[in-house]
Order: sequence, then C-alpha cells, then structure tokens
Amino acid sequence: MIIIRMAGGLGNQMFQYALYEKLRSMGKEVKFDDINEYRGERARPIMLAVFGITYPRADWNEITAFTDGSMKWKNRIRRKLLGRRAIEYEEQGFFDPKVLTFDNMYLKGAFQSERYFADIRDDIQKLYTFPELDEMHLPEKLYMATEEYLQRIKSGSSVGLHMYRSDSRTDEELYEGICTEKYYEGAVRFMQDKVKNATFYIFSNEPKWVKNWVEGLIESQQTEEMSKEEKAALREKFILVESNTEYTGYLDMMLMSKCDHSIISNSSFSWWSAYLNTNPDKIVVAPDRWKNNVESADIYTDGMVLIDPRGRVNRKERKES
Repeated sequence: MIIIRMAGGLGNQMFQYALYEKLRSMGKEVKFDDINEYRGERARPIMLAVFGITYPRADWNEITAFTDGSMKWKNRIRRKLLGRRAIEYEEQGFFDPKVLTFDNMYLKGAFQSERYFADIRDDIQKLYTFPELDEMHLPEKLYMATEEYLQRIKSGSSVGLHMYRSDSRTDEELYEGICTEKYYEGAVRFMQDKVKNATFYIFSNEPKWVKNWVEGLIESQQTEEMSKEEKAALREKFILVESNTEYTGYLDMMLMSKCDHSIISNSSFSWWSAYLNTNPDKIVVAPDRWKNNVESADIYTDGMVLIDPRGRVNRKERKES
C-alpha cells in the first residue's frame, strides 16, 4: 500500500491527488494521510470536495505503522536505542521518478510537476472541472460578486494575474527575489504587447499592497499626452478581485481559469489556475525560477513564457525534454 501525506492548500492538494490518480492507474493501492498536516488550529482547509472528490483515508494505525510513530513505551525505547524504522520516502526535486516505483511506502512531497501524470493529463483536467456557479450553493452576496466578475471576464480580452506575496511565506529564503515588482511589471508589459485591449484581473493574498502597486503601475504608464478619458480607460484595465477568503479561495482559481491568459506567481494555486484554462490560444507567463537554489525546469509546462526578476523575457518557450 502507498500512503501519500497530504499537505498545503488547494493547489498542493491537487498535485498530490493527481499523483494518487497516477499511482492508481498503475494498479497500486493508495490512501491519504490527511491527519498529520490538518489537525492544528491554523491548518488550511482541505478543499478537494469542490470538485466532488472523495478519497480513501489511511487510519492512524496504518500511518503509525509506516512512519514508526507509535507512542507505546516499547516502541519509544526501541527507537531511542536502535533508531526509527520508518517506511517512508521524501520526494527529491519537482519530479522524482523514484516516487512511481514503490508498492509499499509512505510518500512525502509536493509532486509539483505535470510529468507525474502526463499520460493521464486529459483525465486530470476533466477531474478538476469546477461545477457551475448555480451548483455551488454560495451565499447570495458572494454569488452575485462572483457572477459579476465572471461576466466581466467573459466580456473581453482578460488576463488573470496572481500575485502571491513571498514575504507572507514562512520559508521566505526559498522564494525571495523571484516574483518581484519588476517581474510583474514585465509580465504586464509583455501581455499588453501580445493581447490587444487586455484587462487584468488581479488576485492576491495581500490586496492592500497590490492596490499601491497598481497605482504605481498605472502612473508609470500614463503620459502627459494622454487625455483624461484615456487615463481613466487605462485605470479600468486593472481590476482587483477582493471577494474571497481562505475558505472560498477555490472561486479565485475558478475565475482565473476562465481568463483568456494568465500571469502566474510561483505557487501551486497559481499553476493550476493557468493549467485549467482551456483557451487553446492562451499565453501563460511564469517566473523563470520557482525556488531559489532549486532546479525548477520540471514544474514548467510547454509554451510557458518565462520572465526574470528584472522583468525581462528569459526564454520565450519552455520545450518538453
């Protein structure tokens, strides 16, 4: 049996569940440990149910057997004397082919690569289909706000821009200096060059910071020659989406996936919002590295436009190796 340790928010959960589907397609018995990472007061919600997903859960006895985590005194003494006898493996890098070779293992990792499920890609994309808004049973105020954003996104050339601020992450050193202000400015300029009359729908975990950033960006693009009406029209091209919380964040992913094009941050939530975009002509802009001091090639999908922290296009396309 394989046990996958579930961790993180919706985007991470989706990668981990995609691995589950891949392992099952290989004929393996797979369960989830959704206990260890989700029993604290500050734990993030498990949100796969938005896609109608259920999954087999490992019980505590199974988890402790694999991780050698029993608190019985005999086991504690034996571990102290002889060390832990866990049957567990932690993923190395973004794609680790060894992960797919086990028949009996407790797996830890993010599994953030399409390479894990490339051969069942269509099944995964179909699995992660959002229900219609009317089927989500949202409170009226939230429903109306989401419906308004959805109709606006559908009404013209739309770009979903996800700004996940790195200074809100506990392991900041892995992410510092990647999705900089210059990165986003360069990504916006690139989209404005490629997408006529684009409107940017901005999603962020720090909306106050984003408001100031947008004001600065608009001012930098205004010129003395522009009329008052032209300046007002430019301002209307940047819309901050503010209706959702941690518990309704799936609506942000749904709205981003409905945009024609995507500018993503180095987050799994952002990655999936672009991946689920079904526009055959979509442009996806991504930062040219995902984590500092970590080889990141395996997280990128074919055709992504990569931009560096100084706002420059690094490679126009990432080709599959």
